[in-house]
Amino acid sequence: MTKKLFVGNLSFQTSEQDLSDLFAQVGKVESVSIITDRMTGRSKGFGFVEMDNDAAENAITKFNGTDLDGRKLTVNEARPLVKKEFGGGGGGGRDSHGGGRGGGRGGGGGRDRY
Repeated sequence: MTKKLFVGNLSFQTSEQDLSDLFAQVGKVESVSIITDRMTGRSKGFGFVEMDNDAAENAITKFNGTDLDGRKLTVNEARPLVKKEFGGGGGGGRDSHGGGRGGGRGGGGGRDRY
Protein backbone atom coordinates (compact mmCIF):
# COMPACT_ATOMS: atom_id res chain seq x y z
CA MET A 1 0.00 0.00 0.00
CA THR A 2 1.29 3.47 -0.84
CA LYS A 3 1.22 6.63 1.20
CA LYS A 4 1.20 10.17 -0.17
CA LEU A 5 3.57 12.64 1.48
CA PHE A 6 3.32 16.41 1.46
CA VAL A 7 6.67 18.11 0.85
CA GLY A 8 6.68 21.83 1.58
CA ASN A 9 9.08 24.77 1.58
CA LEU A 10 10.62 23.72 -1.72
CA SER A 11 12.95 26.04 -3.57
CA PHE A 12 11.51 27.26 -6.88
CA GLN A 13 14.54 25.62 -8.54
CA THR A 14 13.85 22.13 -7.11
CA SER A 15 12.71 19.71 -9.82
CA GLU A 16 10.60 16.58 -9.60
CA GLN A 17 13.75 14.62 -10.43
CA ASP A 18 15.57 16.23 -7.47
CA LEU A 19 12.75 15.13 -5.14
CA SER A 20 12.63 11.66 -6.64
CA ASP A 21 16.39 11.23 -6.20
CA LEU A 22 16.21 12.39 -2.57
CA PHE A 23 13.30 10.17 -1.55
CA ALA A 24 14.73 7.16 -3.42
CA GLN A 25 17.38 7.04 -0.65
CA VAL A 26 14.77 5.49 1.68
CA GLY A 27 12.68 3.40 -0.73
CA LYS A 28 10.95 3.03 -4.07
CA VAL A 29 9.24 6.22 -5.21
CA GLU A 30 5.91 5.61 -6.97
CA SER A 31 5.28 9.19 -8.11
CA VAL A 32 6.41 12.78 -7.60
CA SER A 33 4.54 15.96 -8.45
CA ILE A 34 5.47 19.56 -7.76
CA ILE A 35 2.49 21.89 -7.84
CA THR A 36 2.84 24.80 -10.25
CA ASP A 37 0.94 28.01 -10.87
CA ARG A 38 -1.41 27.65 -13.85
CA MET A 39 -0.66 31.11 -15.19
CA THR A 40 3.12 31.27 -14.82
CA GLY A 41 4.12 27.60 -14.70
CA ARG A 42 6.32 28.45 -11.71
CA SER A 43 6.50 26.13 -8.70
CA LYS A 44 4.24 27.01 -5.78
CA GLY A 45 6.92 25.69 -3.41
CA PHE A 46 5.29 22.39 -2.46
CA GLY A 47 4.64 18.98 -3.90
CA PHE A 48 3.75 15.37 -3.21
CA VAL A 49 5.68 12.12 -3.18
CA GLU A 50 4.04 8.69 -3.18
CA MET A 51 5.86 5.67 -1.80
CA ASP A 52 5.08 2.51 0.19
CA ASN A 53 4.08 2.88 3.85
CA ASP A 54 7.37 1.83 5.49
CA ALA A 55 9.49 3.95 3.15
CA ALA A 56 7.14 6.90 3.67
CA GLU A 57 7.48 6.72 7.46
CA ASN A 58 11.28 6.58 7.08
CA ALA A 59 11.18 9.54 4.68
CA ILE A 60 9.20 11.66 7.14
CA THR A 61 11.68 10.89 9.91
CA LYS A 62 14.76 11.38 7.74
CA PHE A 63 13.82 14.35 5.54
CA ASN A 64 11.56 16.60 7.66
CA GLY A 65 13.79 19.61 8.44
CA THR A 66 16.48 18.49 5.97
CA ASP A 67 18.08 21.12 3.73
CA LEU A 68 17.44 20.83 -0.03
CA ASP A 69 18.54 23.60 -2.40
CA GLY A 70 19.01 25.97 0.52
CA ARG A 71 15.54 25.39 2.07
CA LYS A 72 14.54 23.31 5.10
CA LEU A 73 11.93 20.81 3.91
CA THR A 74 8.63 20.14 5.62
CA VAL A 75 7.68 16.51 5.11
CA ASN A 76 4.55 14.91 6.52
CA GLU A 77 1.67 12.66 5.54
CA ALA A 78 -0.59 14.41 3.04
CA ARG A 79 -4.10 15.18 4.22
CA PRO A 80 -7.08 14.55 1.93
CA LEU A 81 -8.07 17.45 -0.28
CA VAL A 82 -11.08 19.30 1.09
CA LYS A 83 -13.28 20.39 -1.80
CA LYS A 84 -14.07 24.10 -1.55
CA GLU A 85 -17.30 25.33 -3.04
CA PHE A 86 -17.21 28.60 -4.93
CA GLY A 87 -20.05 30.91 -5.88
CA GLY A 88 -23.68 31.02 -4.96
CA GLY A 89 -22.99 31.19 -1.27
CA GLY A 90 -25.05 34.21 -0.29
CA GLY A 91 -24.16 37.60 1.07
CA GLY A 92 -22.08 36.63 4.09
CA GLY A 93 -22.63 39.27 6.74
CA ARG A 94 -24.82 41.85 5.07
CA ASP A 95 -28.42 42.11 6.13
CA SER A 96 -31.12 42.19 3.49
CA HIS A 97 -31.99 45.85 4.10
CA GLY A 98 -30.37 48.51 2.03
CA GLY A 99 -27.64 46.59 0.21
CA GLY A 100 -23.96 47.35 0.44
CA ARG A 101 -23.80 51.03 -0.48
CA GLY A 102 -24.96 52.83 2.62
CA GLY A 103 -28.58 52.06 1.85
CA GLY A 104 -31.12 54.63 2.91
CA ARG A 105 -28.72 57.15 4.45
CA GLY A 106 -29.02 59.87 1.89
CA GLY A 107 -26.48 59.66 -0.87
CA GLY A 108 -22.91 58.79 -1.56
CA GLY A 109 -20.97 60.84 0.97
CA GLY A 110 -20.47 64.19 -0.70
CA ARG A 111 -20.52 63.08 -4.31
CA ASP A 112 -23.38 65.43 -5.17
CA ARG A 113 -20.83 68.26 -5.76
CA TYR A 114 -19.09 67.98 -9.12
